Amino acid sequence: MNKYIFILLSFFLVNNTFAQSNQQLREGNRDYKDGDFERAEEQYRRAIQDDPSSLTGTYNLGNAIYEQGRYEEAVKHYSAAEAIAKNDKAKADALHNLGNAYLAQQNLEESVNAYKQALKLNPKDMATKYNLAYALQQMKMQQQQQQQEQQQQQGEESEDSEQSQQQEQQQPQQQPEGDPQGDSEQEEQEEQPVPQDMSREEAEKILQIMEAEDQKVQEKLIKGNSRRVKSDKDW
Repeated sequence: MNKYIFILLSFFLVNNTFAQSNQQLREGNRDYKDGDFERAEEQYRRAIQDDPSSLTGTYNLGNAIYEQGRYEEAVKHYSAAEAIAKNDKAKADALHNLGNAYLAQQNLEESVNAYKQALKLNPKDMATKYNLAYALQQMKMQQQQQQQEQQQQQGEESEDSEQSQQQEQQQPQQQPEGDPQGDSEQEEQEEQPVPQDMSREEAEKILQIMEAEDQKVQEKLIKGNSRRVKSDKDW
């Protein structure tokens, strides 16, 4: 008898907890839509306290934190959402937003990796393809800038070396005639390799598609807006 009552009570408490968690998720979603991301964050955190395995709560908490500009913290919640997701679509969405959070931090390598993982799970997702192409383009530009800076630095060092040699030639030689002078050798910097998983041609094709799309869609996707999980999503 006692065991039977205990089971009923436990079942009631679990159901009540989930009902409370769902209510907090709904309130958090309303706050999110209203742009009150701090209040939404509070509601999502409460929902997770009542149901730690809530994918919707974890995922949307990452979105609310992302919207507040705390990208490093958002990474943790998107990673957690990807870990507890039960299907490829949910995992791909979490990885997409993970890539956005890395991209917002200019962590291009991790961003590219996250987008690639998302595309392995959802190959037809054009939004992720857009963002991957953009991240690859930014990585290429970053590498070119680094190479230019290295070349400029080498040029300045070479110029300083020539000026130093000219000054030494103008001054009386301190060493016996015929004694060889030490030459300053410049070490050549190796170019950064372009990621091999996607060729430049493929990236350029995707970029051409991006340019043909509506400008509003580009701004929404390329700037890394996070996707929300709808409250009625059956996760």
